[in-house]
Amino acid sequence: MGERTLFVQGNEACARGALYAGLEFFAGYPITPSSEIAELLAEEMPPAGGKFIQMEDEISSLAAVIGASLTGLKSMTATSGPGYSLMQEALGYAIMAEVPCVIVDVMRGGPSTGLPTQGSQSDVNQIRWGTHGDHAIIGITASSHQSLFENTVYAFNVAETYRTPVVVLFDELLAHMRERLELPEPGDLPRVERLRTQLPQGVDYHPYLAREDGRLPMADFGSGHRFNVTGLYHDMWGFPSTDPQTVHDLAHHLNDKIEHRTPEITRNKSFNLEGAETIIISYGLPVRSAMQVMKDSRWYGSTLGILELETIWPFPRKLVKEACADARAVVVVEMNMGQIHQQVRDAVDDPARVFLCNRVDGQFITPRDIRSFLRIVEGQGV
Repeated sequence: MGERTLFVQGNEACARGALYAGLEFFAGYPITPSSEIAELLAEEMPPAGGKFIQMEDEISSLAAVIGASLTGLKSMTATSGPGYSLMQEALGYAIMAEVPCVIVDVMRGGPSTGLPTQGSQSDVNQIRWGTHGDHAIIGITASSHQSLFENTVYAFNVAETYRTPVVVLFDELLAHMRERLELPEPGDLPRVERLRTQLPQGVDYHPYLAREDGRLPMADFGSGHRFNVTGLYHDMWGFPSTDPQTVHDLAHHLNDKIEHRTPEITRNKSFNLEGAETIIISYGLPVRSAMQVMKDSRWYGSTLGILELETIWPFPRKLVKEACADARAVVVVEMNMGQIHQQVRDAVDDPARVFLCNRVDGQFITPRDIRSFLRIVEGQGV
């Protein structure tokens, strides 16, 4: 293999994607099954001029990431479900203060400490609803090391574009399996850099006043512009406010900048949807089992299609509704109790046609599992 062809774990693909995106600061605390991300970055970042620090816990890790981002550095942390739970207060702060950063959640079974060394997709709803208050979030996943690399780069891009935390989530199985990764040349993948204010020192700077395109220019701490950062509802200068109109406008801004741009933000892949009688909707590693079923199932032929969700949040309701409009049955394949299954049911016109094919025992959902489930659905005359 050439210098740009690697045989790596998923965790390494994610870490190398972050470096390609321009990662400058990492703070984290070791936790299975994400630890290899921190281990690789501890080696790779200092020689390249980046900053790596192991914190005392996950709470302080995200707090350090927020502080580093405010100084102008592209920043990231990596954890697993229990650690992500600890980060929720700091996550809410980053959402309110509109601080761009990336959080990697390598999922394992829960609740509590659950299954530290086995895979799951049980954090999907925690990504969306974990922190308190009305907010929007961007959650990105992948089904291969190549797409994980590329989508990690994309996570940094949307974090910088919309001044928001972005979560990259994938399961332990993808994290620890090894496969080929082709490293793109510098410049092959787009990189969005921090939008900094062009106002000279001494000119009144409004850190929370959006331009016409919706983007909010930032000033690095220490660059000459002084501004306030708070977790309270605030005005365009960043100072706390309880004025009803100010609160109303900010709450809508924090949500609308993401939810109203769902078609622009979300990524997905579709396979054989044209004329499909049965559609499988999946995300992450289970997509690979679904693809194998589609390729091998002669008995199903061309009536089976697949919609792979690479962006889970914001959930692409319109896309799902349109893709499933003519299908007899929609089967959601995931490794949890049906967290995206419920979202699909809410999106389609006839939720009775939506079925859940899942596993929650720490084992990978196989092509045989899916084929068996499809036979049950077919036997019901759906």
